[in-house]
Amino acid sequence: MKYPIGIQTFENIITDGYVYVDKTALVYKLVSEGKYYFLSRPRRFGKSLLLSTLKAYYQGKRKLFEGLAIAGLERDWVEHPIFHFDFNTGLYTDIEGLTSTIDGQLLYYEKKYALQPGSLAMAERFKVLIRSAYEQTGRKAVILVDEYDKPLLETIGDTELQNEYRKILKSFYGVEKTMDAYIQFAFFTGVTKFSKVSIFSDLNNLKDISLSDEYAGVCGITEQEIHDNFDEVVGVMAVANGMNKEECYARIERQYDGYHFSKQSVGMYNPYSLLNALDSKDFGDHWFATGTPTFLVEVLQHTDYPLDKLTTEEVDVRTMDSVDMMYSNPLPLLFQSGYLTIKDYDPRFECYRLGFPNKEVERGFAQFLGTYYFANGMNGSFTINNFVREVERGDPDGFMARLQALFADGDYQVTGKMEVYFQNTLAVIFKLMGFYTRVERHTSRGRMDVTVETKDYIYIMELKVDKSAEEALRQIEEKQYAAPFATDPRKLFKVGVNFSSAIRGIGEWKVRG
Repeated sequence: MKYPIGIQTFENIITDGYVYVDKTALVYKLVSEGKYYFLSRPRRFGKSLLLSTLKAYYQGKRKLFEGLAIAGLERDWVEHPIFHFDFNTGLYTDIEGLTSTIDGQLLYYEKKYALQPGSLAMAERFKVLIRSAYEQTGRKAVILVDEYDKPLLETIGDTELQNEYRKILKSFYGVEKTMDAYIQFAFFTGVTKFSKVSIFSDLNNLKDISLSDEYAGVCGITEQEIHDNFDEVVGVMAVANGMNKEECYARIERQYDGYHFSKQSVGMYNPYSLLNALDSKDFGDHWFATGTPTFLVEVLQHTDYPLDKLTTEEVDVRTMDSVDMMYSNPLPLLFQSGYLTIKDYDPRFECYRLGFPNKEVERGFAQFLGTYYFANGMNGSFTINNFVREVERGDPDGFMARLQALFADGDYQVTGKMEVYFQNTLAVIFKLMGFYTRVERHTSRGRMDVTVETKDYIYIMELKVDKSAEEALRQIEEKQYAAPFATDPRKLFKVGVNFSSAIRGIGEWKVRG
């Protein structure tokens, strides 16, 4: 079986014999029931392949679709002029980066239709192109825009450049609405939804299907689709990893399933990770290996958001599809980027609860945060293996000394609120090690800062900024934080920690068993 890893062209997948999970029934539904659409999905989720499939359909390439669902639905197979703008490529560090990307693609189509750009602005050139294509072919145009938001995501934090980009994109994308009489179909994709950009403020004719139940499976792979297309391969993968097929399916599900893009959708598998895993017969973190978008680093560097709330806080329906307020609430951005997904929906209050979709994302996200919280990495005197052994064998003094050394090696010029920063840092460290960790755990008398549980030990950690470790221990005793574990047979340690703002690290700690 040939896996289309990194191949985003529908025609290449079909003609070269790669496996294709049939999404053409939904493609037909799109083209037959509507005209203008927008879809946001995380990176590596098949958006470009979807646009390529739409392109082949509107090119009238009937033979490519033989044996697929749409072959029994479509009868006409009419060819239309197509304008496919891809913003995946290009460097957007300055105005020229954006304008040259648009200009280069306009020039390609102007040459195709024998037009001269002259001195017209880009939006006017696009209008001329659409009208000319209609006049020359007698068919209305199809507009496909891939990763419309890439220029904006790459310039988060540069307000001046963002404003310039918004003006350019507002004018260029606005052509789609003004040329309605000459357009057959338009589809925009992106990772996020910037509502202030004209395609969502001025272009209110776009139907946003990002959170639609009926189109939840248009990108990604369902459990049923794995059984229909890859059941034999899963059996081979099971043997390669010393397990039976049922165990292999369960492992694949834990690792790559769990994305929900609507209130009632079935879980979706990340196609890039799944195909890589089936190809290599290895349960690796394939999605994260392709890199974490730099815009997430930019946003997290400007927020003091407590990490423990990522999987507990609810998000209003009206804010889920917009990232304009990302610096005050990063959850919609993390959802649209694929790091969080819908776990539950409360119809009474019209809000979602989010969470990590699967093990790959949870572990990868912790590793990503580790690179942000630990400027020099987790190497040298920290030594991950020794840290894990010390936690597992009940040696709080040992792992606290290692944590102290880790902070001492770092460079923490931007930390935000000290208490939140320190709690987040410890939560990231313990999660990276795979330990059951809770931050701000509520009791009847207060909230424990950090609790860590292993098979044999429980650690209750109270953190004080610029106060003594003894005072932290006293709070554990006075608030009776150990009471919920009174009948637990595991050994419990109380750890009081002083975090010094002067040295931006651990000043002292005290332990009571």
